[in-house]
Amino acid sequence: MYRLIKPIFFQFDPEKVHYFVVKRLKWFHDHFPLGQTLLRSSFDVNIKGLEREVFGIKFRNPVGLAAGFDKNGEYIEALSDLGFGFIEVGTVTPLPQPGNDKPRMFRLEEDAALINRMGFNNKGVDTLAERLRLLKAKNTDIVVGGNIGKNKNTPNEEAVDDYIKCFDRLFDVVDYFVVNVSSPNTPGLRELQEKEPLMQLLNTLQQRNSKNNLSRPILLKIAPDLSDEQLDDIIEIVLQTGIAGVIATNTTIDRSSLVSQDSVKTEMGGLSGKPLTQRSTEVIRYLSEKSGKAFPIIGVGGIHTPKDAQDKLDAGASLIQLYTGFIYEGPGLIKRICRALVKKQH
Repeated sequence: MYRLIKPIFFQFDPEKVHYFVVKRLKWFHDHFPLGQTLLRSSFDVNIKGLEREVFGIKFRNPVGLAAGFDKNGEYIEALSDLGFGFIEVGTVTPLPQPGNDKPRMFRLEEDAALINRMGFNNKGVDTLAERLRLLKAKNTDIVVGGNIGKNKNTPNEEAVDDYIKCFDRLFDVVDYFVVNVSSPNTPGLRELQEKEPLMQLLNTLQQRNSKNNLSRPILLKIAPDLSDEQLDDIIEIVLQTGIAGVIATNTTIDRSSLVSQDSVKTEMGGLSGKPLTQRSTEVIRYLSEKSGKAFPIIGVGGIHTPKDAQDKLDAGASLIQLYTGFIYEGPGLIKRICRALVKKQH
């Protein structure tokens, strides 16, 4: 069915159609009689043998939704009904911010890709925290990650304070944290990936984490554009700070492999989708092999088929996440991946 309706969706502005679809999915989940049952019977993948325990958390399956799709945690339950093993919300910032000017998301259909320069548009950490508190009160088994960042107007010298605010506010309502210093759409943010500021940021959060009776896994989301030397630094930083793991990778600023028209591929922003498939897998393999599999990796970037997912797991990922592949291939991709993983196990 998705193959029939996708051409219609793709006639409209990508950001507008995104909100149109997720709002109707939520309405169907919340208000339509037997909505949850219908969604789960169609898409849910409670398949034995897919359960994973990673950084102390039990996942019903290894296929998650990447950050950026549900920035404000408004659609978690409905998206979970589609079969995701976990949902990552955000990136969230301490204060609400509108993000960059529209249009700020572009389809590159010839490349099965997206370019976005959303700019951490979100309603602020207080709104997200309250929404997650209400979700937690329902005692659902949905694993939720909190992806945290800094406000655009916060100078890098004060960025640690923004991450602390988000960390403290979300600590009781998320299962794990992701520190996002790799988005290309907030000016200067990627400078925080340099060794010294990154060590300071992660050590500060870890010290905060250790003060609690219950600590939360902290992961670092990195760019695919890092050199091998920078990846070596990432390995050293992860091991020295003792954080739980890495998410590889965020979007890329590289445009070298694109076949789409120049008018689209020259848009500023982060590129995601099939052009990222190989590079993100290479980064996963490099981190895994060079570290001796010393920490878990969540693989994300260009997963459009079950083979793409398996390649990332074979390269060293413990879990995977979808975003652009989910948009291009539809919700059935989650079940196809999970069935292929089970089949390979047998």
